[in-house]
Amino acid sequence: MKRSLLETAVRSAARSPLLRSLPVFLLVIAAGTGCAKKTEPAAAGKTTVYVAHTQTYVPYTYVNEKKESDGFEVALWRSIGELYPQYDIQFVPTSDDDLLIGVENGTYQVGIKGAWSTPQRREKYLFPQQYLGASIIGLTFRKENEPVIHDLESFARFSGKLVPIAPQSAQYSIITDFNAAHPDAQIKLVPSEVFDIPESYTWVLEKRYDGFFDLQVAYKRNVLAADGAYHKFADKLSYVIYQAIPTWPLFNKKQTALAADYDAALKKLHENGTYAKLAQTYFGEDVSKYVKE
Repeated sequence: MKRSLLETAVRSAARSPLLRSLPVFLLVIAAGTGCAKKTEPAAAGKTTVYVAHTQTYVPYTYVNEKKESDGFEVALWRSIGELYPQYDIQFVPTSDDDLLIGVENGTYQVGIKGAWSTPQRREKYLFPQQYLGASIIGLTFRKENEPVIHDLESFARFSGKLVPIAPQSAQYSIITDFNAAHPDAQIKLVPSEVFDIPESYTWVLEKRYDGFFDLQVAYKRNVLAADGAYHKFADKLSYVIYQAIPTWPLFNKKQTALAADYDAALKKLHENGTYAKLAQTYFGEDVSKYVKE
């Protein structure tokens, strides 16, 4: 039996860190009236905006060692709050599922999680005109092949043997688009039943495949970091950037005015240098330059 809209809203509200302490009857009232998010009074003349974010996606959105909301996308929203003093920006660290459900039902006005745009998400959430950040994706391959592999095209000509990718993922679509644009340099695109394949790095080193289409942040965390799970392979693997995929804030469908203000703010943050400064702080460079417009 399907849950009622009210029950779904109450369950989502009850999972929210800001709302757990409320009595159940207040949660029911709040869910029924669309006011569950108003758990703290806004300062005089201000509108409270709850920005939910995931807790471990370094460097995009996470909770730091001081138990504070941190990350590139969090920092950008702090800067947006400084540009718009009429908004009281409050960050809510939460789970991926709670973020998605909470933004959809209005518990949170915005959700940030290094999110890529997909047709399914655009049906559920309001997307602004300006993307928030960018996620670099590229190819992990054996270091011994550095003389011949410089990009996806040279990889395709070398062998094109890529670790399987889940058809539902954005990575799969990127390789599909690449193959369509390069009829003479095809990458062997094999569908996978799972999104995450832990053996990917090992498979490349074992020469079962010659490349793994990998996020740069994952490569840095897993291979380059001294405490990375695959750091022992750091001298045997190499990485080349292909492009950056825009990451977006997910707005509740009703937040058209807030999304418009966000778009105007992002333009200002680019113009006044704040965006580039924050990108340098969290990524070491402005990763948006790798986005293919």
